Amino acid sequence: MLSFEELMTSLQDCVISEDRTAGNISRTLGLFTEKLREASRSGVKRCKERCLEEAVQLLRHTPEPQLQVLQDTHLLQQLVRLLISLQLQMVHISTACRKVDQMLQHLAKVDHQLVLRETHQCLQSVVHSEQILSLEDLQRACMFLEDSAAGREVYRESFPSLLRKVSELFPHVLRQESLRDGPMCYIAVKVCLQMFQLLSSEVAPLVWDEEHRGPTVQKILQALMDIILGQCCNRDTRLLAGTAVAMLVNTAPDSGAGEAAAWSLLQVSNSEPWLLAVGALRVQCCAVSRDGVDRLAVSRGLLTCCRPHILLSSHADETCLLLKGLFPLVCALCEEKLDCLYFAFEVLTLWLRRVKECLADIWKMTGARLLPDDSSLQRELIHIIWTNAESPVEGVSEFVRSAFSLLLDIYKMDCEQFRDTEKPLYSALLQRIIKVPWEAKAKYQRLCTVLPYVGTDMVLDQYAEMPNHLLKCLSANHLSPCGSELYRSLIQQQRRELCDGSQKLAPHDELDLANQWARRWRAVLHEALTSDVTLLQNNSSTLLLPCTFQVFPAAVHPLLASLDPFAPGHLHAWACIMSSYRAVTGGSPWALQGSSTLDTLQLALGSADDKVRLAALNVLCCSPKTKDTPTAEEMSIMRTFIPQNLNCESSPFRQHLQAGVKRFLVRIRDGCLAHVRGQKSKKKEGANDAEKARDILEQGIGFVEWLGQLPYGCLAPGHSYQRKKTALLLLSAVLETCTDTWSPDKKKGQPPANMASLINCARQRGLWDFTCRTKQLVLISCLEDSTNEIRELSAGLLLKYFPASFPEDIAAVLLTRTKQLLCSPRVQEAQMGALMMKVLHQKSQDLPDDGSGSDTSLVRALVTELEEHYLTAKSDMLLAARTKPIHGVLSALQRSLLETPGSVYDTLDRRLTDEVLGLLEKISLLLLGVLYGDLHAGATEKDVPPSFCDMGNAISSLIAEASGGGQGEEEECVLLSEEHSLVLTCCWVSLKEIGIFLGCLVEKILSESKPNKCLLMKDDLMRASKVFKNILLKCRQWGAVEGCCIGFTKFCASLLSSGDAELQNIPANMLKQGLQVVQSHRSTSVTRRAAGLPVLILCVLSAAEGSKAKPLLAHSIQTLLETAKTPLPERWDQTLDLPQVCAVHTLQALVRGSGLGVAVLQFAPAVAMLSLTLLSSPCWAMRNATLQLYSSLCSRMLGQRPSSEECGPAQHGMSPLAFFFHYPALQPFLLGELRGAAQDLQGPSDEAKLHLQPSLYPVLTLLAQLQPGVQDSTETLSDFLPPLLQLSASPIYGVRAMASKALVAMTPPSEYESILVKLTAQLPNQQERCCHNRLHGQLLQIRAVLDRALCTVSAPSADLCEVLRRVDASLWLVTRAQRCPLVRAAYLSVADALRRFCCEVFLSKLGDTLMLELQTPQQELQVGLSSFHQQAIHFLCADPTWARQIWDYFSAASPDLRLSLVTWVVEGRCLQRGSLTAVVQRVLKSNLKEALLSRSVEYRRTYLAALAAVMGTGGDSASLLQHLEEPVLPECLDLLLRDLEDERGGPEFLSQALHVASLLLSQWPDSSPKTSVVQQWCSVLECQRSPDAPEVLRMACAEALCVAGVPLMRERHTAIMSRLIDTGLHLLQDQSQQVRMRAACFTSTLHHARGGGGGGGGGASQRSVYLMQVNQALPLLLDLLLQECRDSPGSLEVLLGHLPQPDLRSVLKEASETGCSSLYEQDEANVFAEPSVMSAHVLPYLLQMAEKSSESAALARRLSVWAEESAAQVQDGLAVCKELQSAEVLTPAWLALLTDPRLHSTLCGLFTRAAFLLRLVQTSDDVRHLSCDLSLLRMTLQESYRLLGQNGVHFPSALTAAVTGELPA
Repeated sequence: MLSFEELMTSLQDCVISEDRTAGNISRTLGLFTEKLREASRSGVKRCKERCLEEAVQLLRHTPEPQLQVLQDTHLLQQLVRLLISLQLQMVHISTACRKVDQMLQHLAKVDHQLVLRETHQCLQSVVHSEQILSLEDLQRACMFLEDSAAGREVYRESFPSLLRKVSELFPHVLRQESLRDGPMCYIAVKVCLQMFQLLSSEVAPLVWDEEHRGPTVQKILQALMDIILGQCCNRDTRLLAGTAVAMLVNTAPDSGAGEAAAWSLLQVSNSEPWLLAVGALRVQCCAVSRDGVDRLAVSRGLLTCCRPHILLSSHADETCLLLKGLFPLVCALCEEKLDCLYFAFEVLTLWLRRVKECLADIWKMTGARLLPDDSSLQRELIHIIWTNAESPVEGVSEFVRSAFSLLLDIYKMDCEQFRDTEKPLYSALLQRIIKVPWEAKAKYQRLCTVLPYVGTDMVLDQYAEMPNHLLKCLSANHLSPCGSELYRSLIQQQRRELCDGSQKLAPHDELDLANQWARRWRAVLHEALTSDVTLLQNNSSTLLLPCTFQVFPAAVHPLLASLDPFAPGHLHAWACIMSSYRAVTGGSPWALQGSSTLDTLQLALGSADDKVRLAALNVLCCSPKTKDTPTAEEMSIMRTFIPQNLNCESSPFRQHLQAGVKRFLVRIRDGCLAHVRGQKSKKKEGANDAEKARDILEQGIGFVEWLGQLPYGCLAPGHSYQRKKTALLLLSAVLETCTDTWSPDKKKGQPPANMASLINCARQRGLWDFTCRTKQLVLISCLEDSTNEIRELSAGLLLKYFPASFPEDIAAVLLTRTKQLLCSPRVQEAQMGALMMKVLHQKSQDLPDDGSGSDTSLVRALVTELEEHYLTAKSDMLLAARTKPIHGVLSALQRSLLETPGSVYDTLDRRLTDEVLGLLEKISLLLLGVLYGDLHAGATEKDVPPSFCDMGNAISSLIAEASGGGQGEEEECVLLSEEHSLVLTCCWVSLKEIGIFLGCLVEKILSESKPNKCLLMKDDLMRASKVFKNILLKCRQWGAVEGCCIGFTKFCASLLSSGDAELQNIPANMLKQGLQVVQSHRSTSVTRRAAGLPVLILCVLSAAEGSKAKPLLAHSIQTLLETAKTPLPERWDQTLDLPQVCAVHTLQALVRGSGLGVAVLQFAPAVAMLSLTLLSSPCWAMRNATLQLYSSLCSRMLGQRPSSEECGPAQHGMSPLAFFFHYPALQPFLLGELRGAAQDLQGPSDEAKLHLQPSLYPVLTLLAQLQPGVQDSTETLSDFLPPLLQLSASPIYGVRAMASKALVAMTPPSEYESILVKLTAQLPNQQERCCHNRLHGQLLQIRAVLDRALCTVSAPSADLCEVLRRVDASLWLVTRAQRCPLVRAAYLSVADALRRFCCEVFLSKLGDTLMLELQTPQQELQVGLSSFHQQAIHFLCADPTWARQIWDYFSAASPDLRLSLVTWVVEGRCLQRGSLTAVVQRVLKSNLKEALLSRSVEYRRTYLAALAAVMGTGGDSASLLQHLEEPVLPECLDLLLRDLEDERGGPEFLSQALHVASLLLSQWPDSSPKTSVVQQWCSVLECQRSPDAPEVLRMACAEALCVAGVPLMRERHTAIMSRLIDTGLHLLQDQSQQVRMRAACFTSTLHHARGGGGGGGGGASQRSVYLMQVNQALPLLLDLLLQECRDSPGSLEVLLGHLPQPDLRSVLKEASETGCSSLYEQDEANVFAEPSVMSAHVLPYLLQMAEKSSESAALARRLSVWAEESAAQVQDGLAVCKELQSAEVLTPAWLALLTDPRLHSTLCGLFTRAAFLLRLVQTSDDVRHLSCDLSLLRMTLQESYRLLGQNGVHFPSALTAAVTGELPA
């Protein structure tokens, strides 16, 4: 049959030759065939389906007479052939085949016989051929049977032939392992299933009629049964074969025959050979494998396919196939530990579903209930469901849940049928569920299932802890989905019960329902939404709120009523409620709370908390209807909000901001489109409506224009990464939403079909020119940004949305710049050049051309350039590294060749490919030779790379040779020289790029290769493999090895999936060689962890795993295990790597490698046992490697830790039960290790034993990381408890501590109290002799179990009371009678855990004992005594009475005790007890001077931190002077400030000193000495606010402003106020987000103190301080500066001090000095500061100052002086601006300037000063005498601004408004 393209060409030729096809049918046919061609060529499934759907619609809308014309002209036949060819091409896409079949069926209405004839012609070559069926033939057969009506009809006619072909195929397939376990066998079975199902009437006589019985079906049935019984290993094939046999049984014409066949099939569980009888067919069956899949396949098939009468049939003594035949089979499958447990529970679910369908017939058959209470069937089903609900096997728990739901349904139907109204099973199940620990996921799933049968009231009344447990679930990622599902089920059930089934209610009834909901749930949601736990807050807002408003829309009213926007956490809750309500219901948020809604929204939009601002943004952006156009007020709010949030540091915030803005734009776009369509439809509407529609259109278009312009002012060099990234994301949102660019890779978000009409409407207004030249220049300048993300985003926008080619001048300059960058030794600049080359490649047609097309010429030019760089390196490596490094051109070649649209075959030919491969090979050998110090070493077969020392010596020699000097004359230097760094960087980066490029190139060439054309032969691939091997085995540098690893994995994956056995052998042979290297003894050392060798093995295996070549992994793991187990030689050299050690490091690489995923876990038990065994090796290197392997393996086995407040950081989400289910082989091994260790501890108590077992601690660590709290119903893990209890006596402290944690993990919750009783019973009395180790270990275990057991205990049980009594009786353990401080501390921790249950007498005795201990001087030094004292302090300070006593003793206490006390305060314990704060504060203040004079820096630092903590609470800070006498306060301040000025004590101490000094200063009353001290303090702040100062000190400056700044500002000393405001402005631009936030807190507090804060009225001062965003704080401080300090001498200097310098000439001079001085660039001290943005902030205040100069003579004088000093500089700068870019075309010099960060900030500083000077000249008489013509100055300023704007310089909007005269004063 001809190919699709050939048929298409033939059809088009026929259309041209046939005159009768002219007219409409010709045009329709042209469109139709074009859609078919597009579908054929597209590689994206979604695009294929879209094109075919459009073709279907075209055909359906074509009148039948026109189609008849096609028949008359023979075009119909060509069209049918074309469609059948397309159907064959899309044989793997079922949906596409069905669409093609729809077209064929439509054409069949014109000529049915033609379609049948052509289909028959296509299929006859397959059916009537003598050759065996191929995989392609089977796939076509499947497609024609399933997706083609004509195909089924043809196959029905030729059914015997098809059946014969299939029967002949099976023996051939089953003989070969690769065929029977691969897709061939599966598709053959699928064809059988389709024949039995779709052609059942043809099949039935051959099976059930003795006369028609033949060997064909008999052979097929025999083959299917052989497959089921294990001759085939593929489980999916076996399951499908079971379905096919059952479908054959289902073809029985009468019930008796089918029933007999089904019962016969149940013999599958027999272990002996048996005979299967299906109608007239007899088949001998014998099981090959007893893995359960045979039984699974048969039961699954019968339940899926058989009709009810077969399932209910009886046989011999058995009454029913479904109940007596299938249930025992299904039950056994579920209880066995099979690999196919998932399918077993699928079958159980199927069985219950069929039982439910047949229930009425079962009642008729039995005359009794199916599930009476306490019946064996009920018990057995519940047991299976209950024990497997927490199964770790993926998917099982979902089937268990479905089965549970079906069981309850059947039970309900059973009870209703037999009028049982009590239904005791439900209440019994509910009680059983309530007792399950809250951590169990199955608990909530079962509750959801039981809920409809018991009702919400019963659940909530009997399960009182449920709301609390629900909140705990939402605080853990792994439990939040089931917790939210339970909540949804509860409120849905609640509504059903309240409505009595009716869902439609009046609005006032909805409010009543919401109040009923609120009675149960408002407090729960309020707690969750306002929680401090981020996870709980997020999950409640995203999971609970939407379903609440879906079920109870009016719940918004009670929720909002409980909120106060100024209370902590409430503002976020308010915004979440509002946005969720609007998104779900579409209701207007503005109508909910009247005018206060907008005020609260403004508070939320300006909040310091990112989460609050995002939630508030969602209120504005979300709407269920995209045509809901935003109001003018919403657009106005967005115009304010977006610029204030451009420099947010949080990446998630930026992503959410983009998503929100995109939703907002979609609403604007769709709303405007609706109005444009309304205008076109010319519907009659009133004048007001028309005017309103025009306003909406204007506002929407205007907003998009504003947002489209905004990002360009933020993309200039010098802006922060955060601002540029946000700007590009917003620009992407605008271009994606408001242009008509279609993205084929996106499923959603495509532009509307009529988008062009809206774009034209905007263009008519002169707007929406998104792709003009100036904007293009801005994005081009971003291609040289220092961050990869900005470069890639900019390139993506240029390529996707801007014109297809660059203007000639831009292309030429960009090419020149690209070549310069590619020759830069800096890696970053070379990457810029590579990206530019990729962009140029796709957008320019003026690149060097050799007549072979621009694509090929560019690649050829790059290859030539690469060769030139190689030759330079070969002759002079140092020169090449400096001026012609290899890595830049390599990267450019890769990006231009592999990252552009189109096929690599369009660019490369055989000769060019060979040239590239040869170059890569030569370059890699050259670079390796440089590192070896021998240019020929890279070509030799050495598997040992040079050491770093060898490489250093080799490069030093090379440099010495190049410079003509001798190496020995140089002094030894620790730091690398510039030349050394250049060569090393060039080598390593180039090797990395070679690896990546080569792998990607091979992948692309092989993936696009055709049977008759491939650019790479086997020899080429062998050469490539040697390149990889050389780099991986001969280069040590991890970056180069890791980069090469990426390419090598792709290389191997391409070869292994190629289908060519010779190519597949290349990576397999490399793996074999790698394993041989591992096993070989070396004469020298490879690096520890074996360098690149493990990576080589990992890459091959990762690629093999991707291509499902699993035998490679199994063989490799086995080889490595055997190598690692090999005994060490009697003598070994510690300096050399042993094969055993190398094998262990390789295993670690395989375990850690993400490429293998979970595949490696099947070997986890063997690897774990090996690791624990090898820990006893005498070789240190082996023990070190093994410990790393074990650690990696544990992380892989246990998986990710759940994010939860409840689960400590040491525990994972996997329970012991689940762990040992996954890894059953580990259970006896780990138990044996524990028992062995415990056995070693047995013996006389007075016998000293220290028997080290290296594997013990790792075993305990593993067990301790398992998730406790999961009940073990089978008690399979109870054997672990005795050895864990015995390990309490270990002489090693770490073992005792870890054994206590492991004990908790391995103990089921029901055993907690019995374990406690057992342990406390062993506590000795004072007269007994005891082993201190055992006693300490037992106390640790008691404490660990108590921590877990008491979580849910509110009142003590009888067992717990017994525990309390025994602990009380052992009080002596805390006294000095017990000599061991560790035991005393452990006992005290137990008492502390039981504190809330202990009696007052016991606590009093304990407190007295501890106080006596602390007050009694120690005579001797004891190990652990300090720790015990610290614990005693913690215990005593928890009680206010004891705490006062111990703090009163502070002055007399020992230094260690005092340090412990202040440490306790620093840890925050004091702040939790408000009544104690005043006592502590008094003591610390009275001892302050003594502490400051202490010689211990640690004590001074901790003391100051404690004092700052208690004074910061504000509890009794006003009483400072009562405790610090007048002379003492200045002395303390003097000591602190002297330390700060001299910078003594380190940053941590100085930060605390500054904090405390600020606290003291804030309390000092006004006096003359205070002013000088404040000035001194201000100087310290100005010194430490510098970006070069440590962050902790800058943070302390911000804290100092918050503490003392606000009180000092109230004193209205203008000089101090201006200095404080200046410090605040600097800190608001700090690099650290925490510092900026704290500085914003200062501004917020200041604003609040002055009566602001958004509260309004007198209540604002009583409210908590509203913390505003940093970008809102900055203008507020500037406002305050102008309001309060306008006349201050320093105010002008403060404003001007935040402007960048305007010296443009020096910037141009420095920019003209080309060339990089060093390999690495020095970062700015503060990369967050943005001088140009600060200029825009300051400018309006400078203009205001100019306007108000007439009101103050002093201000006027200062402004006049400034104008005289600055006028000449400003005019000179403007003159330079006019000369900068006078040419109309782009020049290289100007492009270089555009990318210079200093240019933009200098220009902003210059234009800000010029606008300020211009305003001064306009308004001040004192300035007009200057030699400064007002009109000339204005014209020069505006002309310079215009020229710069035309050439790609965009300025902030405030600066633009000032220059153009739009900014008001």
